[in-house]
Amino acid sequence: MTITTCFSPSNYSLYKNDEAIIVVIDVFRATSAIVTAFANGVEKMIPVATVEEAKAWQQKSCLAAAERNGEKIDGFDFGNSPLTYERSIIEDRTIAITTTNGTQAIVAARGAHQIIIGSFLNLSAVVNYLIQEKRDVIFLCSGWKNKFNIEDTLFAGAAAEQLLKHSLFGTDCDSTIAASILYQAAQSDLYSFLEKSSHRNRLAHLNLEADVRFCLQQDVFDVVPRCNAEGHLVLE
Repeated sequence: MTITTCFSPSNYSLYKNDEAIIVVIDVFRATSAIVTAFANGVEKMIPVATVEEAKAWQQKSCLAAAERNGEKIDGFDFGNSPLTYERSIIEDRTIAITTTNGTQAIVAARGAHQIIIGSFLNLSAVVNYLIQEKRDVIFLCSGWKNKFNIEDTLFAGAAAEQLLKHSLFGTDCDSTIAASILYQAAQSDLYSFLEKSSHRNRLAHLNLEADVRFCLQQDVFDVVPRCNAEGHLVLE
């Protein structure tokens, strides 16, 4: 089984593999929020590309989350801070969600054999799932507005490191090798390693450092959200 890493949704067509499982990554913060929501009992999440689509779902009595440039959009129930997805509010509910980067990556990968959601919060659960499924893997980093970012690449490197310990998996993909090398340099202190990274600083300016620290925790949750045939995120 091969492992490849795509650093931006805009490059996804170069890596497309109809037999692969796509792991969508947006550490700061969409995929971390999605994983947290499922751990806290949400029934279903509907990723959409636009604010207008999220608003339309909200008008159908769904909860709705919308974020642009790191900030929650007025009139919506949530942005993409994982700390706001509390069980008492979201348990057994459906949430439509649109974000600057993460949901754009999910939409870009639609039509793939399978799409799952990865974050440091569910790192081992994702790795174990991929080992169980025995398919090629593409780590799809959401980046920032179709540009490379460090934190998503670190997750891809962390997951690739674990998969490559199994003889089932291999790679000749330079971006996967680079992600692995970057993770090896950062793994002892991800928070400090990201001190100068653009999105950590962007969130700091929005007083969201608590989100940053939360999102860099490893193996907090044992859930793997994945897209069903309708393009909705579920656990089944």
